[in-house]
Amino acid sequence: MELLWTIAELFFALILVLASLFLSAMFLEAYRRRNNNNRHIDAPAFFEDPKSLKQVPCPYLVDPAEKYISLIIPAFNEEHRLPAALDETINYLQNRAAKDKSFTYEVIIVDDGSADATKKVAFDFVRKYSVDNVRVILLGRNHGKGEAIRKGMLHARGEILLMLDADGATKVNDLEKLENKVRAEDTKDGTSGFRIADIPVAAFGSRAHLEEKALATRKWYRNFLMKGFHIVVLLAAGPGIRDTQCGFKMFTRAAARKLFTNIRLKRWCFDVELVFLCKQFGIPMQEISVNWSEIPGSKVNLLSIPNMLWELALMSVGYRTGMWKISY
Repeated sequence: MELLWTIAELFFALILVLASLFLSAMFLEAYRRRNNNNRHIDAPAFFEDPKSLKQVPCPYLVDPAEKYISLIIPAFNEEHRLPAALDETINYLQNRAAKDKSFTYEVIIVDDGSADATKKVAFDFVRKYSVDNVRVILLGRNHGKGEAIRKGMLHARGEILLMLDADGATKVNDLEKLENKVRAEDTKDGTSGFRIADIPVAAFGSRAHLEEKALATRKWYRNFLMKGFHIVVLLAAGPGIRDTQCGFKMFTRAAARKLFTNIRLKRWCFDVELVFLCKQFGIPMQEISVNWSEIPGSKVNLLSIPNMLWELALMSVGYRTGMWKISY
């Protein structure tokens, strides 16, 4: 009996040690990131024109808009899925530009340290459509989807900015649904005299309307993990957006300027931080159902769950302790 008590005491002590180490690591990481959100602003950034091999200076989000819309696509090892998604995206943009001469666009592909031919694929599209319409940012090493999108947003030229995934899971013409909601929000309070870029508004694409069908077809453990994740998100960011993780989101330039100069999470849960920051800034959020289909090759798996929970814990600690200050 004494042996059992000794084993139990040792086990309990081990749990306390591990918990203490985890909490210490979490607080240290949150502290390390307290001023990390603005470091990228000080570093000069360049696009490379593959035709002339000249470096083109990047604009910044604080500069006036030069295009109507910017599409930011993060890409990590996407040599197989990226070409079809880019073809569909650019065809849509070209057709719309042909009908409306005031419609100007750019596509920014952010290569998040890919080890395959993603960079070559991206630069092939730059050669085909010019560096004015398609640009590539190379991060060098893998930082995470959130960091890739933030970098693209910081150097975009659009009045409105859309983030979308490299797999083409959401049809690009659904951006019109988000765009219409953003424009409607802009004119709610009699602000129709302002440019769309000047009013902070966010529109989030959503797959929540597909949830019932997904629950019926997914494995029970995936449904369990999804429900658990939703509860944790609710605790971290509060209610308001049912599908925080859809990769199809639109921001006016004014909203993006506030959000992406403050965001700190670098991987999958940066979407949750965006919702949290929208609430802190009082930025109106609209959730709009979009057409979505699952494309083979997803980077999200069971091993992503611990990283998501880690980031949510970091966010809660960072903001609740006051270590993470918001720049207004």
